[in-house]
Amino acid sequence: MYFEVLGELLVRTETGDPITVPDTKVRTLLLNLLVNLGRPVSADRLIDALWGDHPPRNARGTLQARISQLRTALARAEPGARALVAHGPAGYTLQVSPEVVDSNKFELLVTNAQATRDLSERIACLTEALELWRGPAYADVADEEFARAARNRLEEQRLAAWEERAEARLELGEHAELVGELAELTARHPLRERLRSTQLKALYRSGQQEAALTAYAELREALAEQLGADPGRELAALHQAILRHDPVLSGRPKTNLPTPLNELIGREKSLAQGNELLCAARLVTLVGPGGVGKTRLALEIGRDQSTEVRLVELAVVRAPDVLDAIAATVGLRDDESGELADRLAESLAARPVLLVLDNCEHVVERVADLVRRLLAAAAGLRVLATSREPLGLAGEHLLEVEPLEPPEAARLFLERAAAATPGFANDPEAVAAICRRLDGIPLALELAATRVRALGVQELAARLDDRFRLLAGGRGVPERQRTLRATIDWSWDLLAEQERVMLRRLAVYADGFTLDAAGEVSDLPADELLGKLVDRSLVVATAGRYRLLESVAAYSLERLAEAGEETRLRRRHAAYYVALAERAEPRLRGREQQVWLGRLDQESANLRTALDHAARTEATELALRLVNACSWYWYLRGRLGEARRSLTTALGLPNPSPMLQAEATAWSAGMAATAADSANLTDASERALALYRDVDDPRGQARAEWFLTATQWAYGDPGLLLQRVDRAIESMTEHGDRWGLAAALSTRAQLALTHADLDAMQQDGLRSLGIFDELGDGWGRQQANYSLIVAAEITGDYETATRRLTESARLAEDLGMWTEVSLRTAGLGRMALLAGDYTRADELHEKARRLAIEQSNKSAEEYAEVGLGLSARRQGDLDKAERHFTNWLGWLQQVGGTAGTAFILAQLGFIAEQRGEYERALELQQQGYATAKSFGDERAIALALEGLAGAKAGAGLSHEAVVLLAEAEALRRAVGAPLPPGERFDVDRITFRASRRPWPGCP
Repeated sequence: MYFEVLGELLVRTETGDPITVPDTKVRTLLLNLLVNLGRPVSADRLIDALWGDHPPRNARGTLQARISQLRTALARAEPGARALVAHGPAGYTLQVSPEVVDSNKFELLVTNAQATRDLSERIACLTEALELWRGPAYADVADEEFARAARNRLEEQRLAAWEERAEARLELGEHAELVGELAELTARHPLRERLRSTQLKALYRSGQQEAALTAYAELREALAEQLGADPGRELAALHQAILRHDPVLSGRPKTNLPTPLNELIGREKSLAQGNELLCAARLVTLVGPGGVGKTRLALEIGRDQSTEVRLVELAVVRAPDVLDAIAATVGLRDDESGELADRLAESLAARPVLLVLDNCEHVVERVADLVRRLLAAAAGLRVLATSREPLGLAGEHLLEVEPLEPPEAARLFLERAAAATPGFANDPEAVAAICRRLDGIPLALELAATRVRALGVQELAARLDDRFRLLAGGRGVPERQRTLRATIDWSWDLLAEQERVMLRRLAVYADGFTLDAAGEVSDLPADELLGKLVDRSLVVATAGRYRLLESVAAYSLERLAEAGEETRLRRRHAAYYVALAERAEPRLRGREQQVWLGRLDQESANLRTALDHAARTEATELALRLVNACSWYWYLRGRLGEARRSLTTALGLPNPSPMLQAEATAWSAGMAATAADSANLTDASERALALYRDVDDPRGQARAEWFLTATQWAYGDPGLLLQRVDRAIESMTEHGDRWGLAAALSTRAQLALTHADLDAMQQDGLRSLGIFDELGDGWGRQQANYSLIVAAEITGDYETATRRLTESARLAEDLGMWTEVSLRTAGLGRMALLAGDYTRADELHEKARRLAIEQSNKSAEEYAEVGLGLSARRQGDLDKAERHFTNWLGWLQQVGGTAGTAFILAQLGFIAEQRGEYERALELQQQGYATAKSFGDERAIALALEGLAGAKAGAGLSHEAVVLLAEAEALRRAVGAPLPPGERFDVDRITFRASRRPWPGCP
């Protein structure tokens, strides 16, 4: 069912047949419900609308009768239509969709027309909308109060749609056809200035200048007589333009934008943002560094506009000539009387126009002043500017044009290189390096693409250190863009002297810097100057930090060397970052740990640069202070390779001070324990500790003894390691080193694993955890948890072990300590293994192994891969298990990992036994037994005895096997660690074999 109110009321069926609605009161009732479509109308309001001041005696009963008549009329045409007129607590409602009412369809078509930029499509939508009208809206109730607001709104929209269609047709050049139609409309609506403006333009373009001037005079007289007012500013400006035959009225092409030579790449999001901003704002400025593609993006945005667009090139224009350049572009001559700026404003006020002001940065003050005046005078004017700094006007909207993201940068480079080089051969790795080194700057990438034909991408990537000589040339582009150096020269030349000094001094930073660092190292007012350099798009500001694009940094470094300041600035830079690292070091042990880890993460490149300078200039004390301050950070972050290299570099410098040397040597020996080729760890540690005998630093010595124990606890001599950690605990207690004490207690708890002293593990672990909780040290909390996790695992309390592992993994992940995350993830894999969930166990162990490899931590990698081996053996994949175990046997033997060696020998012995290779099994288990006996770990000895039992049982020596199993069980019980159910896989299997019965669990 369809309802038409744009004229007299008409109701039609879906097939178009008319529906008779009898009686004037019933029709009025329906129209009232249509006016209030979707909203209930009370009985009182309906009675008032139908009968006014003279309602019938039984008004509500009479209303119900009219409602029934309406329902009956609708139901005759469509069964079930009675329900369309619904009654509720608030009154009566017509329940139909808005789209079945012609007034709603009209409004939707107008909205669609306004949303499209295609003039022909807009005209078609508006024409369809206007053709819905058959007469005045709500013609049946023209004098009724309830319909007045809706009728007036629709009539205004109808007139506006006429105006919009006329304007669109005028833009398409249909001025002659419009003259008669507009004359009729203006006669009916003589005071509408928008309609009159379109009429004047149509008359002028049809060659009827006198008629246009007469029409303007008629309007002016009518406004004066009826409203006591003058025509508005825009209409007055149009009148002046007609008087002087302004060229912009001639209907010439809408734009002077050049046609692009190639496709715009990678700017889809920026293009959409630019168009959205221009819809909402009258001044939009595209800002960004030189060569980033501001002009190209502005031209593309301009091409998307449906209004007149004028491009004004300002790159070669001096400040005094800006007004002339704009006036010339819009067709004004400077040979007439009157102020040119005023005439320009009048001209622009005569029609909607977008001015694209390109490259404003060198004349920014003059442009800003002129744009302010023009926007105030011409309401239909919009301005799209491109500049390396904002214009700084109220109401200005900025769109930052950023370098291309890697995928888009690669796409741009490849397309341009392929166009310039027939048969171009891609090298993804070299292309990625080029795009990264050139910061994704489109101009630099396009210049580089022209060199591919001569060099190829690999050679091009290799030569980018000399980028300013390499990326020179290019035709068909402005002089300032023909070389990469010229692009940055353009920005440099616009800077004040102090801004240039600041920019060149910023070249000493690597991968960004803070405001504080910039001020300290440059010895200049950074808060003021950095803001100016950011505004000029020479410094990038992100999340409280600043950085230079690589090409700007390379340019600035050349300027720094030219000024003779490089050596002094690099010395100041190194001193600043050494002081920062020393300030951070104690804060990495407590509640501020996470904050300072993040801070040092951000400054890693600057710390490396500082060390490089110290090493190159043989500033030994500076280098040693830096590596000593950074070593704990490197350890926490798992950057062990970097730590070893940096410590070796610093210790290789001449004339170290004894105290700094002792500390660095201890750090170095401890870090060496994590290396794949570590050997003679005990000797290296003893040499490091010997250096402390010549310095008075008991706290440093105690921490060194702890660290050298903590990094070797699983591989070194248990007796020697225990002596060291006991001395460290005694010294730390004496000197009140709470953090050191907690760390040493956690390490001593780990050493208790070697002889399964569960009481010691739990006592020291809980005491350590308590102190770390008090200090708020996240690393310490998850470290102290380790012995408690193992103790829970030994006793079969897998629930507690899993809970503590999960908590520790979360703590480590929050701190970004990925080595610890690897270890705890592997621990969770062990829990899944013991629960029989091998798929989950393999996923966790593999994840842990990858993390360990990323962190270059061999110990964590070994722990994870041994877990994979255990899972493979339990699943019966003996070959796979053997590979996993064998991978680590040599390394463990090399680094003195006696406990790990004994464990893997036992596993390899079990594999041989399960294969039926009993002699080989016996040999391996005997080696494992001897290794376990050498360091006295009762649990390791018990495991070896169980392995020997398996080999004996397989060889038919069942009685000996039973004796060995009993001896192993007694040993485990003696230390309070009998095998829990999850770890009885081998014992149960061997027990069945020794009793000469098949074991049902055998894979």
